[in-house]
Amino acid sequence: MIRIIQGLGSARPDNRGGNMVYFCGMSPSRKCILAIESSCDDTSAAVICDGVILSNVIAAQLIHADYGGIVPEVASRMHQENITLVVDSALQKANVNLSELDAVACTAGPGLLGSLTVGLNFAKAMALGLGLPFISVNHMRAHVLSHFIDEPKPEFPFLNLTVSGGHTQIVLVKSYSEMEVIGQTRDDAAGEAFDKSGKILGLKYPAGPLIDKLAREGNPVYTFPIPQIAGYDFSFSGLKTAIMYFIRDQKKVDPLFVDNHLHDICASIQNTIVEILARKLLAASQAYNIREIGIAGGVAANSGLRKRLKEMANENDWKIYFPAMQYCTDNAGMIAMAAYFQYKDGEFSSLDTAPYVGGCKRHRA
Repeated sequence: MIRIIQGLGSARPDNRGGNMVYFCGMSPSRKCILAIESSCDDTSAAVICDGVILSNVIAAQLIHADYGGIVPEVASRMHQENITLVVDSALQKANVNLSELDAVACTAGPGLLGSLTVGLNFAKAMALGLGLPFISVNHMRAHVLSHFIDEPKPEFPFLNLTVSGGHTQIVLVKSYSEMEVIGQTRDDAAGEAFDKSGKILGLKYPAGPLIDKLAREGNPVYTFPIPQIAGYDFSFSGLKTAIMYFIRDQKKVDPLFVDNHLHDICASIQNTIVEILARKLLAASQAYNIREIGIAGGVAANSGLRKRLKEMANENDWKIYFPAMQYCTDNAGMIAMAAYFQYKDGEFSSLDTAPYVGGCKRHRA
């Protein structure tokens, strides 16, 4: 099963045959880019014209909840099933015809190899068939640039905390194209910490939103260790282990401990993860003397994290920025935004571009 999340725009039927055609209604001088995102389990396509997102369509793969996590082979096959529908829908919503496109962009990595391959092959084939330039986009760089989709927008330089299911980074953003990763996780990402903690508690995947919801009705009465990692790097694997042993020991005394204290346990787990993130971000802000702070990635939607960082913004005179919710999780809108800046800089890619699983480089995002 998939869930389609539609973006803006509409299409009109062709009266000459009932077929759907796309009307841009724009001057020929405008530059339009089709962007595709397929790095994990969401198939997404977006259209951007002159820096304005006209559509952002996402097909979410709900089947993975049955397996307790993302199954890479299943994700790849579902991307194959969904991608044509999603791209077609994005063009319709944007009222843009294929002949009005100026470039095709796609995530090249980091991500799941099979998933990335589906999107890349589709995008490169479109670019080749239409005779258009191809733009490969780094997924992590796109998360940072999601701040420039809507107002308000951060001023350079700014620090960006990118927190998702697969990545956790602090990035020093000097310009649209110059970024330096000054801190990142050494093991699990923040999103993984939520999901693995949820599994210990018997919650369904993905557990992050469930923990967030349950935590609102609880209090952080249980204390878990905060890793003492040098610099601005993170570590969450020890937290997962501490939670596992804590639950094991408590259930020896009270077999119904989790059921009876679930809200407080979730509040305590969320509070610890948020505190780990907040302390590192504060240290980086003080060291670099930067008060422009961006938060991006799927975990940026977490209410506990948003509340804590807004408190810190008031305490430390920060200007803090969150993308709209639809641009926090994996989406082609942010890929389109990154591609727009690359197009302006003439940064195009070869059709030989291969997907890459890694790519969280310390010095360049």
